[in-house]
Parts: sequence; C-alpha cells; structure tokens
Amino acid sequence: MVPLSSVIKNNHMCFACGKQNPIGLKLNFTMEGDVCRTEFIAGEEHQGWNGYMHGGLISTLLDETMAWWLWMKNISSMTADMQIRYSLSVPVKTKLVVESWCEEEKKGRLYHMAGRIVLPGGKVAARAKAKFLRIDPAEL
Repeated sequence: MVPLSSVIKNNHMCFACGKQNPIGLKLNFTMEGDVCRTEFIAGEEHQGWNGYMHGGLISTLLDETMAWWLWMKNISSMTADMQIRYSLSVPVKTKLVVESWCEEEKKGRLYHMAGRIVLPGGKVAARAKAKFLRIDPAEL
C-alpha cells in the first residue's frame, strides 16, 4: 500500500496546493482543534465580475480545504458530491479565511464534510457541504 503522506508530498502540480504549479494558488493548511484552515487573497487574475472573485475559484477553495481536513487525518479521498451556497460577493484583494470540518465520519465509504469562507469582520460569504469518497492511496 502506498502511504498517503508520500502521495501528498509529491503532488507539486496540484492547482490549489502545489508549490511548483506556476499558476496555482499555493495554499497552506493548518489544523486547529478539529477545523482545517487556510487563508487566501484573490488577485485581479482571480476575478469573474470586475473586482469580485470568480465563483469557480470560491468552489475550489472550499473543496480543497475539506479535502485537506481528511488528508490531515491520513484519509485519502476524492470529492463525490458538493453543494455550495454563495451568500455574499467576495472582493478581490481581501484576506479570506477558509475553514472545513467533518460533520459525519465515514458512512460506508463516505465522509460528510462542511466548509465556509469568512470575510474580514466575520461575515460568511459561501458555505459548502460535500461527500468525500474514501479511496486507496495507490489509486492516486
């Protein structure tokens, strides 16, 4: 069996977390208690409407942060289903805090995850709920 830590360590080109991807987001993650966190500041190259972050990248931030919660628990998985609720527009050049946690651990091969993007001042701009399917790290 391939250890998950070696799969993650060697994934330099991941769009969200890969450090060698020239157009990647280069996210860093921490686990505080039972919440996984990252921070991100969108540049103009990340916008959809002028001055506002593209919704697909908001989705990417949420998906990646939920996946990292699992990876930090040494659980290899892939997104099976994700629902997003966009509540507020996200201005570019604004420091975002992205958080994730597990709502229900392992129902069969599925983990039920949740996440949110928090704007300065504490307002939640987007929320996500997702199901992640546990997989063998060798499949990666």
